This record gives sequence, C-alpha cells and structure tokens, in this order.
Amino acid sequence: MHFKREDLGFNLTVYAILFILFLAVAYPLYFIIIASVSDPSLVSSGQVLLLPKKLGFDAYKKVIEYQSIWTGYRNTIFYTFFYTLLSVFMTMTARYGLSRKNVPGKGILMGYMTFTMFFNGGLIPTYLLMRSIGLEGKPMIIILMGCVNVYNVIIARTFLQSNIPDELFEAATIDGCDHFRFFRIMVLPLSPALIAVMVLFAAVGQWNSWFNAMIYLRIQTQMPLQLILRDIIVSVEVFSREMQMDSMGDDVARLAMLAESMKYAVIIVSTLPVMCFYPFIQKYFIRGVMIGSIKG
Repeated sequence: MHFKREDLGFNLTVYAILFILFLAVAYPLYFIIIASVSDPSLVSSGQVLLLPKKLGFDAYKKVIEYQSIWTGYRNTIFYTFFYTLLSVFMTMTARYGLSRKNVPGKGILMGYMTFTMFFNGGLIPTYLLMRSIGLEGKPMIIILMGCVNVYNVIIARTFLQSNIPDELFEAATIDGCDHFRFFRIMVLPLSPALIAVMVLFAAVGQWNSWFNAMIYLRIQTQMPLQLILRDIIVSVEVFSREMQMDSMGDDVARLAMLAESMKYAVIIVSTLPVMCFYPFIQKYFIRGVMIGSIKG
C-alpha cells in the first residue's frame, strides 16, 4: 500500500499527538512507582524524574504494618465479588427482558431507567431512605446500592439486539424452550465478551468506591480498602504539616519525608490488584464494547 505525502504527514501528526497523550497518561503512574521506592528526600527535592534513586521500601513496610489494611482488603474483595455477581446478573436479566419485542411497556420502563441517569433524589433523601429500610450501618448496603447501572443496561441491550435475534428464540420455542432455559443455554454462552465488559465495569467501580462506605457504614472493621487508605493519606498529610511546623531535628524531618512517601505507596497498594486483573480480560473488553456499539 502506497501513501501520499499528505497522508504520511497526517499519520505522523496523529502518531505524535497519540504519543504525547500516552506520556501524559503513563508518566504520572510511572512517577508514582519510582517515587514510592526512592529516597523521600530526593523525591521532595525534585531529583527523581526518570529513574528511582536510593532504592528503599520503608514506605511499603509502614503501609503494610497497618493491620487495618488487610481488613480493608478482605472487605473490599468481599464487596467487589458479590457486588459484581449481583450487578452482572441483574443487568443481563433486565436487559434480556427489555430486548424482547413482545414485552409490554418496555419503552416506558426504559425511559424511566434512562431518566435516573440524569436525575436522582440526592444524598439526603437517599440517606433517609436507606435508614428507613434498615440498611444504614450494614455491609449489605455496599453491595445493593448501584448494582443496576443503566449505562451497562444500555450496552447490554444493544449487544443482545445485535447478536441474539428474535428468530433464534422462535426457533428454540419450537423445540419447547422457554425464556429461562433460552437465557441459560443460549444467551449466556453467546455473550462472553459482554459479560467480561460488565464484570470489568462493575468490579473496577466497586473496588475504587469509598463514598458510600463513608456515608453509611459506622464500624471500622466493615470499611473497604479505599476508605482506609484515604484515612491513611489524610493522617499522613496532617502529620507532615505538623512536622514542618515543629522543626525538631533531622529525625523528625526524616519521618515527615517518609510520611510523604507513604502516599505513593498507598496508591500502588490500592491499584495493584486491578492492574493485575485487567490484562486477562482486555481482549473481551475491547470486543464487547465494539460489538455492543454497532446495530444491524
């Protein structure tokens, strides 16, 4: 294939822009990694830019020494697993029912669901509702709140309408297949890419969630990892400011620098599981989003 000179210039411009955008996205993550294992004083003075200097893992040791972090990991894994399982099940079943052409009132129901994407009752009415139904302070609220995401339902709807035609169900009904069996033996096996997308969206969203836990949970042992790490970062910032105000020698300054470096270690600790999990479903994620975006 031959390219014109104008096409070559255009392609080089596009690649240059993409490379700049890649650096803008990748360098902050890379800097966090090298800063977390470098000497805190060199990081604070701006000497760590491309390569780590004076490797050390004191920040990770301090973070891992917090027993509450392991409790947070346990809680977050529990919340993420059951939230993802419930979210994918509810999304797939809701979208299958609304994708069938003979379901009465599905347009009104879909419009109502879409309306909730833009308008909601707000924090205070939601809090009063959760308290009135007895979910405040219970871990179940983290699993139930937001388990049905309308955006995911729309993606699933497009996917099922494009890849599971009504004629396939009509052929199955001739052999005596009902909706429940058709969903189990036909829809689910034909939708691995869609399920992978739903799992990724739900799992990553729940793993990074901390606001609902801060509002509705009261017991420290029920808190997810992100909220515990947030408290560590806040306490580290307060400690650093106090140390800077009370200059009491080199040891105090070193502790203040170490506290600053702990923030980078906290970010790595919280994002490492997601980064390890994503490559295994990346191909399904890309294929599922692209198939679900095309109709006809």
